[in-house]
Amino acid sequence: PLNFLNLDFKRLVVITILAALPLLSLNIGKKPQNTPWYLQPFSFAAGVIQNTYSSFSAGVRGTTNLYFDLIDIKKQNRTLLKENAEFRAKLGELTELRLENERLNKLLSFKQKNKMELLAAKVVGGDLLPERQSIVINRGRKHGVEAGMAAITVSGAVGYVYSNDLFTSKILLLTDGFAAIDAIVQRSRARGIIEGKTSENCSLNYLKRGDDVQKGDLVVTSGLDNIFPKGFPVGTVTEVIKSQYGVSQEVEVKPIINPNNLEEIYIILNAKQENYPNEQTDQENAEPSAVEPKEQDKSIEG
Repeated sequence: PLNFLNLDFKRLVVITILAALPLLSLNIGKKPQNTPWYLQPFSFAAGVIQNTYSSFSAGVRGTTNLYFDLIDIKKQNRTLLKENAEFRAKLGELTELRLENERLNKLLSFKQKNKMELLAAKVVGGDLLPERQSIVINRGRKHGVEAGMAAITVSGAVGYVYSNDLFTSKILLLTDGFAAIDAIVQRSRARGIIEGKTSENCSLNYLKRGDDVQKGDLVVTSGLDNIFPKGFPVGTVTEVIKSQYGVSQEVEVKPIINPNNLEEIYIILNAKQENYPNEQTDQENAEPSAVEPKEQDKSIEG
């Protein structure tokens, strides 16, 4: 029976082909125009399959290209981030060099404009004792530094040397509780002693109750003992307190310089009786209440 079915199926196929040959022969030699009606289902199915494949293939290609593009973008981004970090580092170095050059130029200009014998020094550290307000510089006995010598910057007084080794020295800052600098109020010539109070403030002590001191007054060095130049800025009066029955007054002073931000300083090897600009030498022995500030015409010689 199976052979009979196979034989009938083969006969059916042969008969179908023979029946289709006349229809195909009718179209031979004719210019094709439209798809024959009996092939339209197959053509439609083939078009759908081709469109689907084309869309799928385009999507796969697009996704693959996007993936590779993302990989390239990540690589480029890493490269750009690295280059940006290098440029920032170089910019930071150049900025530091520019700022250091400006500071050194100011120090050099300051040294050339006065008669004092100065030694430039670099701050290399601080005191290991937390209660001590001091710094360490890279100059010592080998460079001529001795205990008691004054330390200054271009802007104002810093302190003085209290310990020196062969190649380094320690500077006691004016904000230290053991520091003492003879000073006067520039406007009224009232004299006192600058002593450290906190890490950022000092006090002007040993003033008489009647001494003329006001908030905003500039306190300068007195120039005694030829340690500091006369009239060098120390700080600005921020508060004046007079007790009702006391014979003295409390004066708080904010230093001109910030002791915590020092990088380069000068050690005064010899002040040579130098007077800072706008400082009158003939006012030293005058009565504080009677002296009025005058303009100074004298310029510091280089």
